[in-house]
Amino acid sequence: MDHDVKTRPEGYERFERPVPDWFRDAKLGIFVHWGAYSVPAWAEPIGALGTIDDTRWYRHNPYAEWYANTIRIEGSPAAEHHRTTYRGRPYDDFLDDWKAEAFDADALVALFAEAGARYVVPTTKHHDGIALWDAPHTGGRNTVARGARRDLVGEFAAATRAAGLRFGAYYSGGLDWHAAPAAPIESDEQLVVPTSAEYAQYAHDHVVDLIDRYRPDLLWGDIGWPTAGHAPGPFSLADVFDRFYAAAPDGVVNDRWGGVHADYLTSEYEAHRSSESAEVWENCRGIGYSFGYNRLEGPEHNLDGPAAVRLFVDVVSRGGNLLLNVGPTASGTLPEPQAATLRALGAWNARHGDAVFGSRPLAGALASDDPWVRWTRTGARANAIIDASGRVEIAAPDGVDAATAVTVDGEPVWAERRGGVLVIDVPAESAGPAVVGFAAS
Repeated sequence: MDHDVKTRPEGYERFERPVPDWFRDAKLGIFVHWGAYSVPAWAEPIGALGTIDDTRWYRHNPYAEWYANTIRIEGSPAAEHHRTTYRGRPYDDFLDDWKAEAFDADALVALFAEAGARYVVPTTKHHDGIALWDAPHTGGRNTVARGARRDLVGEFAAATRAAGLRFGAYYSGGLDWHAAPAAPIESDEQLVVPTSAEYAQYAHDHVVDLIDRYRPDLLWGDIGWPTAGHAPGPFSLADVFDRFYAAAPDGVVNDRWGGVHADYLTSEYEAHRSSESAEVWENCRGIGYSFGYNRLEGPEHNLDGPAAVRLFVDVVSRGGNLLLNVGPTASGTLPEPQAATLRALGAWNARHGDAVFGSRPLAGALASDDPWVRWTRTGARANAIIDASGRVEIAAPDGVDAATAVTVDGEPVWAERRGGVLVIDVPAESAGPAVVGFAAS
């Protein structure tokens, strides 16, 4: 399931394996973007990735975690904001201001578990190059030596495992504006992965250290990998994967390592949607338009609870996982609108989770937006997830027995097949779509 296996060096074929059931069944993960960028927490909320041309995107970047790049684009609103608000202070001053004084990993992960998440993926080093643990070769440019003076990766890992969830580690291998500096990125053509052997070893040693210390179940790479580290060798990406799968035999890696290997493919907001035709895939997005906390985002930019439920169900009905991102504040708390969305998602999952977790798409079932209907299959049961109530007509999948219709509580529901149509008396739900189950052949 690699994006471009034709161009990968020899030796990566040995990593091909069936994707473990835990990942296919998990359905919901929580992404956590947290860094020094949570101090300024500023970006223009112009829209979703994949809906805006790249020249406008970079100059008006809605990703707050890209602040260090956007403020270097001459004439950008972010550059003006940085000049007037912070008098052009060096970006690294934000590392010292990032205290994480209210961060409680156990409490935060408990909220993720309440939402129904089965895995958690915090950033360990984003494009600004600041490590959230005392990573080798960082010279103190990390959260143990400065700012919070805490091993934030270790705290996330311990809390995630204590909650019974799988732990993943995000690492930006293809961009590091400090260790591999380059001109500010203003278009997709300028998004160039570092080529040097020195940076390849730097990134290699970071990810190996993450594997050795925290034993992640999932490696989430981003933007590619330094090209000098592609060919197998002692400081190569192949060596990283050898070590990862030895430590986590049922581990998984995503598809953003430069096309050499992937257990599953990813889409992001509305971008890379072709990945969603893969056998195993994951859509990632923030609750708002940014991954990092953005103080400019309001209710009009955020997914509320009902919208998050619909997004989650839609992704699952098409065979994907949803990696839904939160961005904590610099103090380490979650903004209340984000927390409210997770609680609403959790309330729906607590009642209807049997229709989504561990499910697979129902072959031949058609999605509809009027009325809103999505289908899943769990074992011998077909689940119609319907955001409507009263007498509803929907397209009838083959093999669904209308006479067996029941609610999640096992209460009978009147339903009748009329040719290619199912007519159902859908019970009203207090929040979110109803689920009507049917015996299916």
